[in-house]
Amino acid sequence: MFLHLGNNYMVRKDKIIAILDMETTKNSQISRNFLSNILKNNRVQRISEVGKEKSIIITDDSFYLSPITSSTLQKRSITDIKFDYIS
Repeated sequence: MFLHLGNNYMVRKDKIIAILDMETTKNSQISRNFLSNILKNNRVQRISEVGKEKSIIITDDSFYLSPITSSTLQKRSITDIKFDYIS
């Protein structure tokens, strides 16, 4: 299954390591250093406009800054499409 991160970006759910809230990240010195480091090294794919980021999605091979809140992404990640099969 895939998770839509915003602005036509999708990632496989099994590749996601963590989804972090930007506001919470700003409250921790360790998190601020982490964010600063990945931004300096150009390891981030910006999905949202600068200043409108609401969450950081960490996958096994990339980082994404999304305009969608971490709580909305979490809700999307547990929603599975159910199919009715005709026998």
